[in-house]
Amino acid sequence: MTGSLITAVATMIAALVLYTIAVWAERFAHRLKPWHLILFWAGLVFDTTGTTLMGAMAGSFQFDFHGITGALGILFMLGHTLWATVALWLKQESVLIGFHRFSLAVWALWLVAFFSGVVGSMLR
Repeated sequence: MTGSLITAVATMIAALVLYTIAVWAERFAHRLKPWHLILFWAGLVFDTTGTTLMGAMAGSFQFDFHGITGALGILFMLGHTLWATVALWLKQESVLIGFHRFSLAVWALWLVAFFSGVVGSMLR
């Protein structure tokens, strides 16, 4: 395993851990809190870093299941994190309380992308 691959895998695992903790902590708290947002942003940064490193190693974007779900996963993760930022900024209680429903959907989509990459790399 090359150093770049190890770094890419480590950043993707960090993204998985941070984003999962944020989503489930928010769900159990029944309210979006600032520390959840910090973990959302951290997960997004690690995911984007890992994806960029993996893309550099692959050489080009692959229009396959993982490529498409991965691109959608990052876009939804970005939208989710930006929406959380705005929700906390505006302090709309109804949004802060119901935010976890959207979080679970985005997290589930992101997991499909994450694990399709894991399975795809194992099958190569």
